[in-house]
Amino acid sequence: MSLVPDNLAAGSAPRIEKFYQRLYKDVMKTLTITDAKKNLSRWLAAAVRGDDIGIVCGADIIALRKVEVESTDYAQREYGVAPEQVAVLDKATDKRYRQLRRSRKVVTVTAEQLRKKLE
Repeated sequence: MSLVPDNLAAGSAPRIEKFYQRLYKDVMKTLTITDAKKNLSRWLAAAVRGDDIGIVCGADIIALRKVEVESTDYAQREYGVAPEQVAVLDKATDKRYRQLRRSRKVVTVTAEQLRKKLE
């Protein structure tokens, strides 16, 4: 069984080459570390769009993928904090914020008010 469609098998070599290039691009674009460094912003933007981008590192391929991160997830992954600990911190932070607002140590200002204070 061939990966090449029947309508391309009888065609010219350039058509088959284009088919394989498209197939390769649809699966994953792999880069050397040097190539990735040269155009890192381009490859990061491609990963954000959902393209599969891989960087060859020795015998391994490291995938670039967009991940969603929220503060509780970050605390758990980076610091090993349990969800209960995050909830306690959130509650304590909210309480402290309300205390500072009541004491007027923290105030809400508009952009215009801030400009006037800075002048």
